[in-house]
Amino acid sequence: MQRMLGLLWQCVYSSCLRFWFKWFLRLITGRCELQRICARCPAGAVRTRDIEFSLKSSKSKVLRDALSAKENELDQRLDQIIQEKRIKEQKDPMFKVNLHQCLLQINGYSELFEAVEELRKETFVSENERHENMLLKLWDLLMPSVKLESRISKQWGDIGFQGDDPKTDFRGMGMLGLTNLLFFSEKYTEAARQVLSHANHPTLGYSYAIVGINLTEMAYSLLKCDALKLHLYNSVPGRAQMQHFHQFYCFLAYEFDRFWLEEEPESIMEFNRYREKFHQQVRAQLQLPEVSLALRLEPEKVV
Repeated sequence: MQRMLGLLWQCVYSSCLRFWFKWFLRLITGRCELQRICARCPAGAVRTRDIEFSLKSSKSKVLRDALSAKENELDQRLDQIIQEKRIKEQKDPMFKVNLHQCLLQINGYSELFEAVEELRKETFVSENERHENMLLKLWDLLMPSVKLESRISKQWGDIGFQGDDPKTDFRGMGMLGLTNLLFFSEKYTEAARQVLSHANHPTLGYSYAIVGINLTEMAYSLLKCDALKLHLYNSVPGRAQMQHFHQFYCFLAYEFDRFWLEEEPESIMEFNRYREKFHQQVRAQLQLPEVSLALRLEPEKVV
């Protein structure tokens, strides 16, 4: 009953009261809602989130269309918004700059998802030299003192793949899974080797590569459902790039390893339960307005 009343109030407010409330505030402040948001909120997630909501909720097509503008269209869109809302730039000189930054972040998030989705749909192909070189480079980075005897080998199990040919493990996340694993190994080589050593622990071990691909799916799902917006809006002042998604993956890979060791599961058979617990912890962090999740390396601990 309470939920129904809440939905009813939200419907009434959105369809009628919100318009008059905004009109009243403009009357007494001399500023439109977009101006008020930029004035009261510092740069970051709260400002960009509120601007995004305001644009989505607007009855003006000019404002709604700004949410899908390309970067080279932004100046034109901003001029249209200023004209539509009758904003006097000389009285609010920072408004256009602040709104431009918000639109870069909003549109950048959509474009980032498109790029991530494209990489996820790219299938690992053994005949593709680039794909093969990435896979072999992953081995060299993680196992620098061990020579890979052949491309099809049981040795792949040493870094957590399920079979003799890792390509079968990339079916779900495609090249996104391999790109994440390789980025972590290239950018944070010692940390990746440290995590691999923990994954090979006799009692607390887990399949490094398979868990890594599973964490790629977690990162992808969080991006898809918009759960990464606050994090990226706080972390990236402009348009988010693919590297920012990879950096978030590195955070997950490193933090999950630490989480797993602290929890001390009885066996790998409990992976799904602990994976879900970790997922819920990350989601809770991502809901904080000030969230900005960065990988912070710690000294190696004996396990």
